[in-house]
Amino acid sequence: MLPWTALSLALSLRLALARSGAERGPPASAPQGDLLFLLDSSASVSHYEFSRVREFVGQLVGLLPLGPGALRTSLVHVGSRPYTEFPFGQHSSGEAVQDAIRAAAQRMGDTNTGLALAYAKEQLFAEVAGARPGVPKVLVWVTDGGSSDPVGPPMQELKDLGVTVFIVSTGRGNLLELSDAASAPPEKHLHFVDMDDLHIIAQELRGSILDAMRPQQLRASEVTSSGFRLAWPPLLTADSGYYMLELAPSAEPGTVRRQQLPGNATGWAWVNLNPDTDYEVTLVPESNVHLVRPQYLRVHTLPEEAGPQRIVISHARPRSLRVSWAPALGPAAVRGYHVQYGPLLGGGGAAQRVEVPAGRNSTTLQGLAPSTAYLVTVTAAFRSGRESSLSAKACTSDGERSRVPRPQPPGAGGPEP
Repeated sequence: MLPWTALSLALSLRLALARSGAERGPPASAPQGDLLFLLDSSASVSHYEFSRVREFVGQLVGLLPLGPGALRTSLVHVGSRPYTEFPFGQHSSGEAVQDAIRAAAQRMGDTNTGLALAYAKEQLFAEVAGARPGVPKVLVWVTDGGSSDPVGPPMQELKDLGVTVFIVSTGRGNLLELSDAASAPPEKHLHFVDMDDLHIIAQELRGSILDAMRPQQLRASEVTSSGFRLAWPPLLTADSGYYMLELAPSAEPGTVRRQQLPGNATGWAWVNLNPDTDYEVTLVPESNVHLVRPQYLRVHTLPEEAGPQRIVISHARPRSLRVSWAPALGPAAVRGYHVQYGPLLGGGGAAQRVEVPAGRNSTTLQGLAPSTAYLVTVTAAFRSGRESSLSAKACTSDGERSRVPRPQPPGAGGPEP
C-alpha cells in the first residue's frame, strides 16, 4: 500500500501546485495582450501600397503567438469613417487571422486617423467593449504619414490608458509629429521604411511587440526629466487584493511617496519629480488569497530640459546660410528642433520654419534674399511639451560681387596686333 500512498500524495501535490499556479495567473513567459492594427486604407494610399501593407501585416501576424490564452488581434481601417475588419476574439488562431487579413479590401475616402483612434479607444480598447482587463495593449499604426484630422489628442488618450503605440511610416510623415505620437522612446517605437522594404523590420517589430505584451517584472517607460510611467504584469485581481506603490529618491530613502491602487491595476505614472535623479520604486502586492513577492526598480530621470545654448551662423551666401547650435541639455528628452527665420525688415518674404530631428544640431537655410538681415530662432521641443528658444541675427552676402579680370599669359588668346 505504501507505493500507492506515495503516488497519491505526489499527484495531490502536483494538483495543488497547478491550482496555485492558476490562481497566480499565466507563467511569466506566456505573452498575453490585445494587439490592434490600424491601417491607412484611404484614397491617399495606392492599391499597390495597400497590398504591400496588407502583406506585411500578414507576415508579422504569422510570427506572433495568437490564441485565446495568448495574443488577440483586431484590424481597423482608416478612411472617411473607421471600419473594423475584425474585432478582438473573432479569430482564435493565427491562420484564421492571416486569412482575414488577405481578404481585407481597401476602403478609400479621407484619411481621418484621429477619428479612427477615438473609435479604437471607445469601441475596442474599452472593457465595456470586450477588451480584457489587466492585459497589455498595443497599437501598431501603419501609415503613409498624413492625416486629415488631428492625431495628437486621441493618441495621447490611448497612451494614458496604457496602450503602447508603434508607428510604421513609409517615409512621408512629419518626424516630430510621429515621434510625439509614438510611445517613448521613439527610436524603439517609430520606424521609417520604404514600402517595398517593410519585411525588413518584421522580426524587430515582432520582438518589440512581444516585449510590450509579455508579462514581466516591474518596468518603466516614458521617462522624462520630471516623471515616468510604470507597468507591471497582472499579479492580482480586483477581488484578491490591492497594490501599494512606493517611490523615494535613492539619496533620501526616508522621503517616501505612496500610492494605493486596486488589484486590477497594471500601471501608474509618477509626475512632478526632480530631474537627473535616481528613484527607488517598490511595488507591494497585498493579498489575503496568496503570497506575491514585492518587486523593485531603480529609475533615473533625465537631466533638466534646457534649450540651445549658442547659435553659430556660417557659410553665408547670397541665397543661403548655415545655422548651427550647441545641443539642448537633456538630449534624450528632446523631440526635435524648430528653426524659424524671417527678414528683420520688410521686403524679404514671410517668416518660414524648418524641422530638424533631435539627433542633429545644424541646418542650411535655402531660398533667402541677397544682402538681407534675418532673425533666426532655434527652438528645442521637449517630450514633456515644453519648448525653449534662442535667437540670433544673420545676414546673407551680396548677390553681385565685382571681379577683377585676371591677367592673361602671353599667347593665351585675345585680338591679334
